[in-house]
Amino acid sequence: MAYILNIETATKNCSVSIAKNGETILCKEIAEEGYSHAEKLHVFIEEVITESGISVQDLNAIAVSQGPGSYTGLRIGVSAAKGLCFALNIPLIAVDTLQTLASKANVSDGKIISMLDARRMEVYSEIFTSDLQVERTIQAEIITKDSFAEYSEKVYFVGDCAEKCKPVLTKDNFIFLEDIKYPSANEMSKISYDKYQKSDTVDVAYFEPYYLKDFMMTLPKKQ
Repeated sequence: MAYILNIETATKNCSVSIAKNGETILCKEIAEEGYSHAEKLHVFIEEVITESGISVQDLNAIAVSQGPGSYTGLRIGVSAAKGLCFALNIPLIAVDTLQTLASKANVSDGKIISMLDARRMEVYSEIFTSDLQVERTIQAEIITKDSFAEYSEKVYFVGDCAEKCKPVLTKDNFIFLEDIKYPSANEMSKISYDKYQKSDTVDVAYFEPYYLKDFMMTLPKKQ
C-alpha cells in the first residue's frame, strides 16, 4: 500500500491530492488570477491529509509538478515538497506538468497537444498519442498558422492557450478542449504511483523545476 501526496502549482491552479495506490482519495484545488499558492498550498496539504483519515507519517512519497510553468508557482510547490521529503525521509517524485494536463483529455484517437501560455504567441507544448505516450518532447515555440500542420488525424488541444491559438490554428482536424485549462493533482495520482513503483525518483537536495526558459524580471516603469 502506498500513500502519495501530489502537489501541482505550475499554473494558476493550486492543487493538492492524496492518492492510495494511484487512486485519488481527495483533491483540493483553486484557480485564481492572483496566484494564491503561497496562502493556499499548506492549508490544502493539511486538509487533504486530515480529511483522508491518515497522518503525515503514513505518506510513502511526495510528488510535485516539475514544470514547465510559472516560475513562482513552481518554486512554491517544489519548496513545500522538498521540505516534507526531508522532514519525513521519504522520496520525491517529479511529474511532467504537460503530461498531467494531457491526462485530463479522455480521447481514443488522434494526438493530444498540451500547451501552456508563455508570452505573446509563444507556448510551452508537448505532443502525446491518445494513450499518453510522448510523441514530441517539451518545446517553447511560437504558434503560427503552420504549426502542427503535418498532422492529418484529429489533434486535441488542451491548456490555457485556446483564446490566443484558436484564431490561428484553424485546420478542420484541430479540436480545442476548452474546458481543460490547467493541470490538476487529481491526474497526477496515477502518474506518480507508476513512477513510485519503478523507483523513478529525484534527488531531494539537488532537484530543480523545469523552467524551460530563464526567469525574466520586469522592472517597473519610471514615473
